[in-house]
Amino acid sequence: MGFDVIGMTNVAEARLAREAEIALATMAMITTRLLEVEDEPVTAKNGLRHLVSNAAAAREILPRVNRANPHDPRLAEHRSLDDALVTAKNLWPPETIEKLRQSRAVLCLIENP
Repeated sequence: MGFDVIGMTNVAEARLAREAEIALATMAMITTRLLEVEDEPVTAKNGLRHLVSNAAAAREILPRVNRANPHDPRLAEHRSLDDALVTAKNLWPPETIEKLRQSRAVLCLIENP
């Protein structure tokens, strides 16, 4: 069985979840194919059929995964910032401060420490 999977990643979501100390898991499923497989042409109808099939599988899998994982806020996954390194504001290079000022997302961190 040989194949390659090319797709979207959730790196941004993973980084944000870690910053917010939210445990995160990913379940990835193939919904479309770029090549014909066993006389099945690539069409919107076939892609939708795979998507619906994967959604049904996810509805069966997720409750079992949820039950199998502990819901304890003391777990390390929920405390990722406990040992994070944070540079004191007085040590920030002026260029970094200017870059952050230009970003609305972190403006409140600079102006209202």
